Amino acid sequence: MPDRPAIQVRGLRKAYRSQTVLDGVDLDVPAGTVFSLLGPNGAGKTTTVNVLTTLIRADAGEAFVAGHSVAAAPAAVRAAIGVTGQFSAVDKLLTGAENLAMMGDLQHLPRACTRQRAAELLERFDLADAAGRRAGTYSGGMVRRLDLAMSLIGEPRVLFLDEPTTGLDPRSRRTLWRIIRGLADGGVTVFLTTQYLEEADELADRIAVLDRGRLVAQGTPAELKRLVPGGHVSLQFADAAGLAAAARALGDPPANPDALTLQVPSDGSVAAVKALLDRLDGTTVTSLSIHTPDLDDVFLALTAEQVTA
Repeated sequence: MPDRPAIQVRGLRKAYRSQTVLDGVDLDVPAGTVFSLLGPNGAGKTTTVNVLTTLIRADAGEAFVAGHSVAAAPAAVRAAIGVTGQFSAVDKLLTGAENLAMMGDLQHLPRACTRQRAAELLERFDLADAAGRRAGTYSGGMVRRLDLAMSLIGEPRVLFLDEPTTGLDPRSRRTLWRIIRGLADGGVTVFLTTQYLEEADELADRIAVLDRGRLVAQGTPAELKRLVPGGHVSLQFADAAGLAAAARALGDPPANPDALTLQVPSDGSVAAVKALLDRLDGTTVTSLSIHTPDLDDVFLALTAEQVTA
C-alpha cells in the first residue's frame, strides 16, 4: 500500500501498575516527513518511542512502523528503523570509525558494506578528519553527529530521535537541524521528540502534543498556532486622519495614537488579511505586521505546564 503511513498507531495504551502512561494514542506519520511529539516531562513521549521501537510492549492498541506490526513482527520493525536516544550510544574508548564498524557488526551487515557506509557517513557528517580519533576526544556536537551517523549505518526507512540535541550549544544544534531536514528530504521518515519548541517549529511538518498520556492536539505548526487566541495584525498609518478613518471602518480596535497603529485580532492567514484590508475602504496603510502565537503559547495553553528547557 503506497499511501500507508510510515508510522500508524491506534488506541495505544500503556500503564505501570496504577499509573497510566499512554491512554489511547492515535498517530499517523506520512513517509518522508518530520513528525514531532511534544509534551511536558512525564507526558509519555519516551514511552511512545520505546513502544514503537519494540523496546517495550503496549498493553493495548496496535502500531505499525514501516508497514510492520510492532507486536507481531518486532524483528522486521527493528530492521527498518534507526534510533538515537537521549543518551549517546557512542563508545568513548573507540574511534569514530570503530564505533560505526561496531554498529555494522551489530546489524549483521557485510564488512565491505559497513566500510563503505561508514566512509560515506563520516564524510556526510563532517567527521572524516576525526575518524581515527577516540570519540572521547570529540566535542559534544561531534559526539551527537557520530551518534546519529551510527543510527543510519543500516540505511533505515524510519529514524527515531528522542531529544537528540539536548545539551548542545546553538551552533551544534542548528548543524543537527540541517542534517535532520536533509534526511527527510532524502525520503527518511523522522520521528522527533524534543523539549525545544523552536526545534519542533523549525523542523516538523506535523506536530502532536501529548499531555498526561493523551494527545491534546495535532497539526502543522501553523495550524496549532491558530488554536491559541492572541493573534493580530498591526496596521500603521501616515497620519492621525488615516488612523481615525481606519478605526471607524474596523469598529474601533485598540489604537496607539503616538505610533499611529491599530491592533486588529486576526489569525494572520492570507484570506483574513485581505478581508481586513478590503474593509479599509481606500485608507492607505503604510506598514503591516502579523503577530501570531508561537509554539510556547500553544504548549502552555494545551498542557497548562511550564516549558522546561
